Amino acid sequence: MPLFLLSHRHPKNYAGTGDTAAAWTAWFEKMGASVVDLGNPVFDRTAVGNCGPDTDLGGYTLVAADDFDEAVALALGCPLMPDGGGVEIGELTAVPGRHHPAREF
Repeated sequence: MPLFLLSHRHPKNYAGTGDTAAAWTAWFEKMGASVVDLGNPVFDRTAVGNCGPDTDLGGYTLVAADDFDEAVALALGCPLMPDGGGVEIGELTAVPGRHHPAREF
């Protein structure tokens, strides 16, 4: 099953609310077994190239999905979406001869 990287992007100066942790927990629970790696938040950051002037990298999640459309559907539930954030979605591709520790592609 293909793996997808969900790169969380939040509005600049995003602070969240008291309900933020609960919203993330609910999203991860809703995705269930699709979650390969919950990921981690990002605190120090920089960007190269064009990464959207109104957003910062907030963190990542790895998910397994049957196809790209399913990965997009999973990403649409990200708690950053209602607050003006977004998610970049990319299918990871195996590199011949390189072992991936989380899951074989």
